[in-house]
Amino acid sequence: MISASKIQNRCPSCKVQLLGFYDALLVSRSRAGSRPFHTPQSFAAAHRRQPLNPVRRFSTTRLLLQEPPAATSASQERDRRTELKAEDTETIVRQARQTFGQTLPAGYLTDAEYQLYERLFGPPTRETRPEDVGIPFPGEGGDIIENQSGNALLRETEDGGYEEVDYVIENPTVVDESPEAGDEATYAVDENPMTEDEIDADADAEATALLRAVLEPEKEVTIAEAPIDYLSAAANNQREYDALWKLQQDFERATLRDAEEAAARDAEEAAEAASQETAPTPEAEELNLEVQKYEEEIDEYEARFDEPPTERTHPNTALGLFGTHPSTVFLPATTFVEPIAELLKRTSMTHVKATAEKAFGGPGLPFSPATPSIKGKLPQKGVQLEAGHHQMTDIEADAYIATVLPGMYATVMSTLVETRKRLGASWLHDLLARDGGKGPRVLDVGGGGAGLAAWEEVLRAEWEVLLEKKLVKGRDPPGKKTVVVGSDALRHRISRFLHNTSFIPRLPDYMHSVEGSERMLESDGTPAPRKTFDVIICSHVLMPMESAHRRKAIIDNLWAMLDPNGGVLIVLEKGHPRGFEAVADVRMRLLDEFIIPPHPEPVPEELVATTEQAEAKRQREPGMIVAPCTNHRKCPMYLTPGLSPGRKDACHFEQRFIRPPFLQRVVGGSARNHEDIKFSYVVVRRGMTPSDLPPPGVSRYLQGKEAADRSFAGYDDKDHAPNPLSLPRSVLPPLKRHGHVTFQLCTPDAAIERWVVPKSFSRQAYRDARKSQWGDLWALGAKTRARANVRLGKDGADSVLTDGGVRSRRAAEAARGGRLKVVEILADPHRGMVGAREKYPKNRTPVERRTKGGRIVKIHDLLKEAGIDDMEDADDIEDREFLKGP
Repeated sequence: MISASKIQNRCPSCKVQLLGFYDALLVSRSRAGSRPFHTPQSFAAAHRRQPLNPVRRFSTTRLLLQEPPAATSASQERDRRTELKAEDTETIVRQARQTFGQTLPAGYLTDAEYQLYERLFGPPTRETRPEDVGIPFPGEGGDIIENQSGNALLRETEDGGYEEVDYVIENPTVVDESPEAGDEATYAVDENPMTEDEIDADADAEATALLRAVLEPEKEVTIAEAPIDYLSAAANNQREYDALWKLQQDFERATLRDAEEAAARDAEEAAEAASQETAPTPEAEELNLEVQKYEEEIDEYEARFDEPPTERTHPNTALGLFGTHPSTVFLPATTFVEPIAELLKRTSMTHVKATAEKAFGGPGLPFSPATPSIKGKLPQKGVQLEAGHHQMTDIEADAYIATVLPGMYATVMSTLVETRKRLGASWLHDLLARDGGKGPRVLDVGGGGAGLAAWEEVLRAEWEVLLEKKLVKGRDPPGKKTVVVGSDALRHRISRFLHNTSFIPRLPDYMHSVEGSERMLESDGTPAPRKTFDVIICSHVLMPMESAHRRKAIIDNLWAMLDPNGGVLIVLEKGHPRGFEAVADVRMRLLDEFIIPPHPEPVPEELVATTEQAEAKRQREPGMIVAPCTNHRKCPMYLTPGLSPGRKDACHFEQRFIRPPFLQRVVGGSARNHEDIKFSYVVVRRGMTPSDLPPPGVSRYLQGKEAADRSFAGYDDKDHAPNPLSLPRSVLPPLKRHGHVTFQLCTPDAAIERWVVPKSFSRQAYRDARKSQWGDLWALGAKTRARANVRLGKDGADSVLTDGGVRSRRAAEAARGGRLKVVEILADPHRGMVGAREKYPKNRTPVERRTKGGRIVKIHDLLKEAGIDDMEDADDIEDREFLKGP
């Protein structure tokens, strides 16, 4: 007996013959197993085809073949040949359908055969291609999918596809072969198997007779043994063999032609790239060298700061460090510097520099995010070219991405790092796990995408830590990013390096939307949900707005878009007095109108009515200030709302970053390639307080005088960490003198104090004080403390125009209200009061504007100006009435 397992060890020709015998004797074998799975014909259709052997097993065919042919007439012979020809035509058509499926080679059938083909199966879908008859093609992994002959079983996979399952047939025997069974005939294993000789004899006798009715044996054997390497389909006749052979030759020629075209294309691209590399423009070549040098500097600099702070630093000191590590920010070369440099290659840097100086106030770019120290007196303005501008030319967009984005990236990065330190790692972990792993929702307003670029770096660093711990899966962290960009030219440039980001031209106005308009017409009457964000970064938006009501409107709108369950709002402006006052005004409004501080202060009696009105208008909710303030009282540097002329001290911080090559060329710096940028900021969290998320292993949250006194005593115990939100912060660079260090701190008691840490106080405290930087939280105490003299300027001049003119000085004097007007009355003993004029101290007459009459100062007579000369004397009236008589 020959089993299916033994067939595999046979030679290919014998294997084909044996499989053919099994197909003829047992059941019509479907060609779905030998046909590639990617053929157009479906798997189900293959089982509905007509079997190769339509003749019944038990018939008189064998006896009729042994009888001699009877004599027939010429007409009968002609009719019989016509019938045989019709049968041959139908057989050829059905074989073509079985071999080529729903396709058909060009010119394969004659006109009569094609008409029969259309009547039976309809027109073919297209011309037969090599892959329709078994040409292998690369799979997903690059491997060749081989077409194997023999029995095949297909199993449906999870994704809806099919895979082939190997199995062995051990002498199957037909149990039910009735017409009612159809293709679903059942099989069973014979308990008394036949020997090999019996199988061979029976197969030779019956298969020869059955195959003679369909094909000629000589052609079948010759075609089956023909060496067609690429094709896996078996030809039924010589015509099919020729068609298959032609398909193989066409496939070989097409493959060779594709390879030659690909080689020629690669050679052409290589030649073009070589020509571009050999003859680049001077500016592009210089910019490429600078970018390459910038990347080398990044690698060298970061290699020195791979380790955390030294072990000599006290743990409580390391807990309050401000800013990034290392302290100098390097812009990411791959995701930020190189894409921008590639965009700027098509523009002359001379034109970019001229446009940037025109838009940002001249050399040094004082009206950009940069804060250069310029000796001349310039007005303190914000960024003059905003990302929300809808009218921006291409050269202005190039100037924006070259000069504004690097500075914004550095400041936002410093702010985000400080926010993550104060809120802890759990803040980002909770955002990544939001709604089953959808990630955080971030909105960048005014940053032009620089805020999102910094956010991506912070989030990716946290994601890589979680990947190392095998807590998450995936290459990129999840989340949704949105940026406000009004100009199409700027949006096209930013989209080159900000991927998976939504761009909106303006902010949606939630404050002025009517509640009824938010209801859908066919809904159940409930308002449509508003889109909220977990993090909103508002960069350099308030300064360009001169009107106070516009600033209030933008803050109200951003607060409405913030998630009420822990959303974080970051407001960032330039680090000069006007920028600080804009940020301080936002902080004051948030404390007074929006949030309930963790330790609310009693409301003064004169403000009770105003506060009640504010609460009636807006419902206050829990919240907290994350950074930089560690108190929730009135800012000690912003005691009076509005602008303060002459202000010298302001709460701001500094961040150093390495200029990218394109910014270095615009600025024209040759002595140094870094820049120290100053900024003021405030970070507020909505819906949560410090007591809701206490860090593990730290002391309780303190505020007010208790927290300031406890910090002055110092947290020397390494095992007892303080709460970072209860520590004082250094608002100016520490003064490091011989034998002592002086801090100027903003304490949790809302006071600016000077703390002195001498060498005799504590060796550890003195060592950490010498290493401290601007913006650090101080936890090791001090020896002495005193109130600091803060230069806040002159109060109450928020509406005074400081243009240097006469009206400006008069308005300033009136606003100060420091001198009363003295009016000199001129009187005569006989005539009485004859005049009045304003008296000035030390006989200084007021400065008058130049008039057409000359420079002679005219002294105004107040009575004359009031029209005293035009008034009629009372005596004259009495005399006139007397003369009239009765």
